[in-house]
Amino acid sequence: MTSSSPAENFPVALTPSTATMTMPPRLSVLEAIAFKQNYQELLQGSQIPPKIILDFQQTRFMDSSGVGALVSNFKVTQAQGHQVVLHNVNPPVMAVLTMTGLDRILSIEAQSTATLPDDRPLAVAEPSLPPETHPSVRSRIKRGLDIAGSLVGLGITGLLIIPIGIAIKLDSPGPLFFGQTRCGWLGKRFTIWKFRSMCIDAEAKKSQVPNQASGAFFKNKNDPRVTRVGRFLRRTSLDELPQFWNVLKGEMSLVGTRPPTPNEVDSYDVPEWQRLDVKPGMTGEWQVHGRSQVRNFEDVIALDLRYQRQWSLRYDLKLIFKTIWVVFNRNSGAY
Repeated sequence: MTSSSPAENFPVALTPSTATMTMPPRLSVLEAIAFKQNYQELLQGSQIPPKIILDFQQTRFMDSSGVGALVSNFKVTQAQGHQVVLHNVNPPVMAVLTMTGLDRILSIEAQSTATLPDDRPLAVAEPSLPPETHPSVRSRIKRGLDIAGSLVGLGITGLLIIPIGIAIKLDSPGPLFFGQTRCGWLGKRFTIWKFRSMCIDAEAKKSQVPNQASGAFFKNKNDPRVTRVGRFLRRTSLDELPQFWNVLKGEMSLVGTRPPTPNEVDSYDVPEWQRLDVKPGMTGEWQVHGRSQVRNFEDVIALDLRYQRQWSLRYDLKLIFKTIWVVFNRNSGAY
């Protein structure tokens, strides 16, 4: 039989052994919110089949909000001991799943062999282009600017690495660089690099430091884990110079949104995943207009979404020049 969910885009067909939910043509923020709601209502039913099938045959577009809803529903399904399987995944959606590594976690079966109304085969996602979530991620000029800027930045880093390295080593024992897992575009994890500005056991001591920010990120103005040299590096943003390597690799951009940690992303609700529709940046709205004064996660979200709305190559250049001014303003440094 077929039952209609509150959102008609998510009809559910039930059999004794399966529940098949038909996915809509697009899975962006509004559809993703409805997807999570309808899926949870399905799991709350009195007779839930052991296998839940998500039929993606109609779906041609999925952004970070869709990824967030899919991950959230998968975790809930696992926790309840049920199985979820994706059917008929078309190339544009498969490109997103592959890029984020979800193709290795989710069960995906029955690749689509459907045809368009005029019997032409479905178009395969262009391998040379990334999945479409925001115009900035497909801009060749923006990528060219990132490559040129990162090469210049790495040149500067090469000139400063010896004096910075000596200062770090004399001030505190431990490695020169600090690597931390962050979530980038569409939630894909990568290792972000910085010059070490904290003691070597900083992560272990994090729970002992009060969080002065609200929501899904951490801030403390007088964090005792920060070394003396580290405070100078943070105030001048010199600690972030190694991130030019992340930009060159394509994991980050010169300008984008703030890169969150996996723990932050785990606490996101579906709408908050929108900030992952673009690549994270070394700078952006959050640094130029808020920097360390931003202590409310809702403000971070607002700044990130503002960047996505206003994005253009000219706007990127404007934010880069503003960042340079902020860095040399002694009262606006990070901590």
